[in-house]
Amino acid sequence: MKIIFNVNYRTNDGETLHAVLHRANAGMKENQINIPLKLQDGQHWSGNILLGLKQPILMAYHYEVRKDNQIVRREYEPCPRTLALDPQVTQYTLQDHWRDTPAETYLFSCAFTELFAQARQPKNAQPKLFKHTLGLRVQLPKTSKGQSVWICGNTDLLGNWNPDKALPLTEEQPNEWVILLDADFLPDYTEYKFLLKEGDTTLWQEGGNCILNKPAIAENEVYLITEFTPRFNVSKTPRFAGCVVPVFSLRSQSNWGTGDFGSLKLLVDWAVKTGQHVLQLLPVNDTSVTGKWTDSYPYNAISVYALHPLYANVSVLPGNTSLRTKILASKVQKINQNEQLDYEKALAYKLDRLHIAFEEHGKQILASEAFRQFFAQQVHWLPAYAMFCVLRDQYKTSDFRQWEEYKNFSHTGLVEFTKPASPHYEKVSFWYYVQFVLHVQLREVARYAREHNVVLKGDIPIGISPTSVEAWTMPSLFNLNTQAGAPPDDFSETGQNWGFPTYNWAQMAKDNFFWWRRRLTHMAQYFDLYRLDHVLGFFRIWEIPTESVQGLLGHFSPALPLSKEEIISFGFEFKDEYLFPHITDELLQELFGDLTERVKTDYLVKSGSGTYSLRPAYDTQRKVAQALNTDNPTHNRLREGLYRLIANVLFVKDTKNPNLYHPRIGALKDEYFTSLSKAQQQTFTRLYNDFYFYRHDKFWKEQAMQKLPALTQATRMLACAEDLGMIPACVPEVMHALQMLTLEIQRMPKEMGKTFADTTQYPYLSVATPSTHDMSVLRGWWQESPSLTQKFWRRVLHKGGMPPQELDVDTAKEILMMHLQSPSMLALIGLQDWTAISEKLRGKDPEEERINVPANPHHYWCYRMPMTLEDLLKEKEFNAQIKEMITQSGR
Repeated sequence: MKIIFNVNYRTNDGETLHAVLHRANAGMKENQINIPLKLQDGQHWSGNILLGLKQPILMAYHYEVRKDNQIVRREYEPCPRTLALDPQVTQYTLQDHWRDTPAETYLFSCAFTELFAQARQPKNAQPKLFKHTLGLRVQLPKTSKGQSVWICGNTDLLGNWNPDKALPLTEEQPNEWVILLDADFLPDYTEYKFLLKEGDTTLWQEGGNCILNKPAIAENEVYLITEFTPRFNVSKTPRFAGCVVPVFSLRSQSNWGTGDFGSLKLLVDWAVKTGQHVLQLLPVNDTSVTGKWTDSYPYNAISVYALHPLYANVSVLPGNTSLRTKILASKVQKINQNEQLDYEKALAYKLDRLHIAFEEHGKQILASEAFRQFFAQQVHWLPAYAMFCVLRDQYKTSDFRQWEEYKNFSHTGLVEFTKPASPHYEKVSFWYYVQFVLHVQLREVARYAREHNVVLKGDIPIGISPTSVEAWTMPSLFNLNTQAGAPPDDFSETGQNWGFPTYNWAQMAKDNFFWWRRRLTHMAQYFDLYRLDHVLGFFRIWEIPTESVQGLLGHFSPALPLSKEEIISFGFEFKDEYLFPHITDELLQELFGDLTERVKTDYLVKSGSGTYSLRPAYDTQRKVAQALNTDNPTHNRLREGLYRLIANVLFVKDTKNPNLYHPRIGALKDEYFTSLSKAQQQTFTRLYNDFYFYRHDKFWKEQAMQKLPALTQATRMLACAEDLGMIPACVPEVMHALQMLTLEIQRMPKEMGKTFADTTQYPYLSVATPSTHDMSVLRGWWQESPSLTQKFWRRVLHKGGMPPQELDVDTAKEILMMHLQSPSMLALIGLQDWTAISEKLRGKDPEEERINVPANPHHYWCYRMPMTLEDLLKEKEFNAQIKEMITQSGR
């Protein structure tokens, strides 16, 4: 069989065009076949390849431009062309055009194609071939479930312009429509148009007629003309509603103390019942660092691939009749009644139950063909993860630097440790089994959801644990001597220190961010859209010195720090003393009150100028934390006050070049700034504003555009950015260019000077939500600031008098309707905010409904929904109310 590639594309000097052929749906596209093309007449490229086929096969291909053997440009990757090859055909001739990024890439995402998919039909049937076959291929995204594409023209074969006699195209792949015609029944010249049908509605393609001059087609040849993109007058802005919930918070009758993947099927049933189409989950990766409650933080994964054993639905595993299981079940029954998650016991019981199941049929599973296929697909991470878990448990720490053996990872050591003859293999294979069980269960949930027109939205944390599999096996990809976090914002006035290492982007760029692309490809097994956590980190990350506990002394990286000469050019005299804390008697009295004299005696040294400096034993926040590590009121006051003193500087040194400086974030609100003269304050403010709001716009845009396109095109998942915080001016432009959905929150407006965002003005490419897992729920926010609530009551709800002290169900419903009626593509409501519209189902205390408190780095993530999902499904009035709200909003 011969395949001839023809494509029109104008390249630059020194560039060559290539067709790249590979098996369809082949993950990261291994075993690609590169077909160099030859330039024929300035822009027409042609080339061919011979293949020997014995059975039909589905292939995919794309075109790319190379220069000096390096890829400089590719077609839009998430939508490769597909080619159903039949061994009966002697030649396929492909007439293509270069495929640029579609105008509405979101319609090509798997989120949309799954929601708009017709009932699944088996694709085993081969298309009918003719002696001389002419094929037409159309790229057209659907904007509703029942749409189909047809062709009608001025010939008998094409219905003589009678739409009732038009011929249907087949959607071979999402948004890819193909028709094969018998060329013997086509004249040399044909005029035609494509039609879009939905129910009784027929739309004709806009513009003039299409012209087909029949090419010469040999016997047993398929001549395929592609890249038709007909335009139709249809709305391309469908909108959907959904729910946000952490898996651990789900409660069902079969739970083992925590939500699991089995519970998700019930959540899908509830989504169907209420007219919701999207379920957003918090990260589901393994965070088992210590086995203690501190591991409940889901954004500190020990593996970016491994799923958390906590989420295994163990009730369906073998071994239920054993005495050990019955004893465990009695313990589980007690914690399953708890109002909040008991993370440690739930995880311990789950692991015990998994061990019982492994002993029962672990060998059988590991010998199965299904497991062999799973292992072959996951071999790039699974053995290292299993080895890591065994060593973590053996040494009682995930900090590999403390292991006596294997602290330095090697592939040779990995092979020896995990081979079947290894003394460790029994423990290694247990973790293989656990991950296989989790994989099968989550895949089954994803399949179940898609079959019910519901899609799952995953969550990709910005960071990894410094004691993770990735930090151990691929240290060159990370700056393990730094801490990532966030500058002060509405979530935390002292910033956030996540403790994650920052990324070595220069190293990652060498293979076009393969680590990220493979991570996303792995995630696409389960999810159709994803939340990209802290997307601002792809522009710049907040980098914090290792000696800091809070985020106040960090700086952005990469950045363009200032030299002394640049600072002076603003009219501000630079002094070395600006790099050190400015401590006065007035400040000490303000911070410490009755503890002031103790602070002066124990922690400070008085200088000759009437100010103080910190003793060397307490001159960093980390030293203070170690010295005052007990939790009592006095130590807490001392610790927080000393943190404030240490952070009271005007400039911080750049970590890479100590002769360059960053104005300290938040300096304009602190005591050092107020001690300056009015003229100095004005000059410093001008310098500060230029640095944080203007200096880096172009630079940070370039940084983001180097990284994000590779990520957003790695899969067909729909990318949703978490773009909260101190947003550079270039962010909206990049988000729009890449068609990433922004996050819009009414009480966190992005427009300067506004107290509340206008939900009617949200962009279509956005997610509207009243609260996130890092915020108080609506009912909690209502009580936090009475003055702010009153402003909202009058300015947003346009009501007189005083607002109720507690958010009532009618007002809660009104707020949710604002979000549902917004132009945003997605309106995703937290489960706690949905239940706010029901007196019966809302929690007793809104503060207990809160999932996370970012200002508290030791927060326990333990929220559980107050009712079971089985009971929630029975709430007819509540469920009907949600469905009516969604229907009324046009979602």
